[in-house]
Amino acid sequence: MAQAALKPDRRNAPDENIDWKRVVHLLLLSRGLDEMEENRLVPEKKILYQFSARGHDMAQILLGLNLTEKHDAACGYYRSRPLLLALGVDPADALGSAMARSGGYSDGRDIGVVFNYPNLNGASALPMCGGVGSQYTPTAGWAQAISYFSKHLKNKDYDRAIAVVLGGDASVASNGFWSALTAATTQRLPMLFYIEDNGFGISVPSTLQTPDGNIAANLAAWKNLTVLDGDGCEPEEAARLTKGAVALVREERMPVLLRLRVPRLEGHSFQDTQAYKSEALIRSEWARDPLPRLRDYLVPAVLGEEEWQEAVSSARTAAERARIEAESRPIADPETVTSNVFFEGPMQTMGGQYPTGYRPPEPTETAASDGQRINMVTAIRRTLDHEMSINERVVLFGEDIGPKGGVHAVTLGLQEKYGATRVFDTSLSEEGIVGRAVGMALAGLVPVPEIQFRKYAEPAIEQINDCGTIRWRTNNRFAAPIVLRMPGGFFKCGDPWHSQTNEVAFVHQPGWKVAVPSNAEDAVGLLRTSLRGNDPVIFFEHRAMLDHPWARRPYPGDAFALPFGKAKFVRQGNDITIVTWGAMVPRCEEAVDGISADVIDLRTLMPWDRDAVLSSVRRTRRCLIVHEDLGTGGFGAEIAAAVADKAFIDLDAPVSRLTMPDIPSPHNPVLLDWAVPSAERIRRKITDLLEY
Repeated sequence: MAQAALKPDRRNAPDENIDWKRVVHLLLLSRGLDEMEENRLVPEKKILYQFSARGHDMAQILLGLNLTEKHDAACGYYRSRPLLLALGVDPADALGSAMARSGGYSDGRDIGVVFNYPNLNGASALPMCGGVGSQYTPTAGWAQAISYFSKHLKNKDYDRAIAVVLGGDASVASNGFWSALTAATTQRLPMLFYIEDNGFGISVPSTLQTPDGNIAANLAAWKNLTVLDGDGCEPEEAARLTKGAVALVREERMPVLLRLRVPRLEGHSFQDTQAYKSEALIRSEWARDPLPRLRDYLVPAVLGEEEWQEAVSSARTAAERARIEAESRPIADPETVTSNVFFEGPMQTMGGQYPTGYRPPEPTETAASDGQRINMVTAIRRTLDHEMSINERVVLFGEDIGPKGGVHAVTLGLQEKYGATRVFDTSLSEEGIVGRAVGMALAGLVPVPEIQFRKYAEPAIEQINDCGTIRWRTNNRFAAPIVLRMPGGFFKCGDPWHSQTNEVAFVHQPGWKVAVPSNAEDAVGLLRTSLRGNDPVIFFEHRAMLDHPWARRPYPGDAFALPFGKAKFVRQGNDITIVTWGAMVPRCEEAVDGISADVIDLRTLMPWDRDAVLSSVRRTRRCLIVHEDLGTGGFGAEIAAAVADKAFIDLDAPVSRLTMPDIPSPHNPVLLDWAVPSAERIRRKITDLLEY
């Protein structure tokens, strides 16, 4: 849609429907907090990261006061404190968080300008991130969840709700911006892109972010998008455009992009001297300061001179009161800093299905076999099918998972059964797939995104990392339990793009559980636990095992669920312990034929069953770890370290590992067979350890 203009009020009088006194108070309070930080708290080293909002503040406040629906949500960035104040955040929380004190947004775990605000009775602020552009796709996910609750679940509370994302002019060059824009316009989501263009990304001019530095002009022809452009320093124009943009999204249920030109009146952060700006440019920016313009606009039309001065005094008092309260807050007990990585109770305030009252059916660890062996593809599909049939919050999406049923046929027929609202294809953007899943989970859905091959997760690593840390960095205010399905590993051949495992990378992402089933039964049990859980899960589906005869098992029943962190003894013996997972399990089982050995299938890597491994090693006195991933830095090194640390005196031979060499997976089957541990090589390694 071409650029749109909302007509100005011909009378040029302040809009009587806007609480201008509230705007004045919040703007003066925001300024007071900024000045207090810059002139006192940063020099006193009571605040270590400071980002002034001066120049951005008035328009943000006007925007925030328009977010009045219970399920409205906004996601900002490090210059978004004025918006938070407009949403109702306590100034003492805002300042205390900047001082990294107990309470507030994170209990001192995250930098204070990275906000979150779970608001069960009004507009919330989604957990912000430190990465530029990372706020866009989770906000698109929230917008899609709004549409899902409104249209599919017929919940009228969502009929007028919207999602708002704030970003600077530099963020429009990010992958997240373009992925979210594609999702919002192809899916026609109720989402407002609010771009605060101050002309610089730290020191880089906006002309290097988008041609001529005007994203609104460059998107004028973008389909399914209303584009608005204006001056965020002029009170009448900023008020009209923010109010109009929100109203458009509410009424039309379509995305809008609003770009407002604002000055950044201080450096990017406190440490930024702005030496890259000329004195003339800095003077021209200060000449556009929205605060004196607001005063001229409202005095005497709305407030008298005395009322304005009273507002100034009241804001100073409020800022000082916030400082006193913030400084009185203690630093969190360091021993609590390891809590809330995973769900451990009490329940998070927002995110996932449990805060809204979901209670799963009673599970069992006892398989109820129907006798017919099925492959892992069928087992996963059947589990997804059942859980979707009993829980309408479960949604599946990714590239090619709709009519095609996925490149591995795991979702075949599910879109036909449940419709394109619950099983849908996405654009080719892993950032967008995972980021959208995060926003959906924050809104209370159970998203099950698919990354087509393990290697393709790399463009989504920022969203994966951010998702895993949400519970920890908000100190249990928010959580985003998603189930990220990810096929990988070798098949009939290998290659550097489709055949990697590298599970250890996800184990090293705090907050993620990691499942690596080797067979159909375990896949059912671990997937069901994941779908009914309260933490994000990487569900790794090994390509070689999806239709492997060894991996076929009878379907264990619709109530079958397995706990994470409980390994399975595939074979039991006395002479050596073999620790493995995934496609190496059947090879290890074959390799120990005729040997008295414990073969342990870990089944999950985060958490992993230390007790099972250590108790076995203490009995057999030898340990071999076999995995497909590379040797250097592979997860086997963690297991070996734990065994050496906790069972060293019980060992009769060194802890040993057998892995892929430190190379990508080779394509030619002969080369692949040489690189991947084979049953023969595993057996030779076992023999060496037994003869040690």
